[in-house]
Amino acid sequence: MPAESSRDHAFNRRHLLGAAVMSAAIAPAAGELAVAAEGPAATKGRIKQSIVYWCFNIAGDKWDIEQTCKVAKDLGCVSVEIVEPKYWDTLKKHGLVCAIAPNGMPGAPFVKGFNNPKYHDEVIARTKEVIDACAAYGFPSVIAFTGYKWRDAEDPKSGEISREEGADNCVAGLKKIAGYAEQKGVTICVEHLNTRDDSHPMKGHPGYQGDDVDYLANIIRRVGSPRVKLLFDIYHVQIMNGDVIRRLEQLKDVIGHIHTAGNPGRAELDDQQEINFPPIMRKLLDIGYTGYVGQEFIPTRDPLVGLREAVKLCDV
Repeated sequence: MPAESSRDHAFNRRHLLGAAVMSAAIAPAAGELAVAAEGPAATKGRIKQSIVYWCFNIAGDKWDIEQTCKVAKDLGCVSVEIVEPKYWDTLKKHGLVCAIAPNGMPGAPFVKGFNNPKYHDEVIARTKEVIDACAAYGFPSVIAFTGYKWRDAEDPKSGEISREEGADNCVAGLKKIAGYAEQKGVTICVEHLNTRDDSHPMKGHPGYQGDDVDYLANIIRRVGSPRVKLLFDIYHVQIMNGDVIRRLEQLKDVIGHIHTAGNPGRAELDDQQEINFPPIMRKLLDIGYTGYVGQEFIPTRDPLVGLREAVKLCDV
């Protein structure tokens, strides 16, 4: 799942995962009709692709949930994700799933997380509510975060939680809820985020403690639950760790969900960025990954065109 100044940024994080609340119904654009006419971009079906809602609701053309679902169906995607439960009937109507649900935390949901016992009660309670909703709808997973490294998560002057202490706190907190997730058949996926890019509140997250994918993998292995996994975001991993294909092999036992975006810039998966996505997708198939791949890039041009290109590129 920002720079320290991002709380005052015009593109406020508070709107991102709560985007559906403020979205307005929009008539289908001419470009959408063209996408439908071209037919699906995903035809092989070996990679289950998903559209991450906030990217196209806030950062793109302000698509509402109906329009996003229609685009997903037209392109051959099977999910629209990071969508609040109150919109899940719309997903069901379109035959789609929410591949991974938001964790229910208000504001920027990646700030207060499992690394700080101060927030355990709230994070666990809200996550349980979403787990219940996922179980009721048959949706597979809910997102989770380590949180920021400061003792008051929103105040860098409050002192830092050490990495060792943060890991121990994450293990303890996740163990408190892992059994519940197991009973409900829903997977908690802890996301790795980069702390290097401070150019935009959703391109990087300075202060986030879980910025090393191996650090997170160790936490998840210590929890030891089949229902606590890693959200492997290819964009963030490329920035912080690199060596993406080899890391997929090394971490295959803990990966529960995948996100994409081009680097640098978290933009389209095109020839202006450095990640070669088709072999990465083939590696996912090689390691037996059967989960979802969420398209989570911030459009810089026609979002329909960019999304079609990304879906087609990942359809290996």
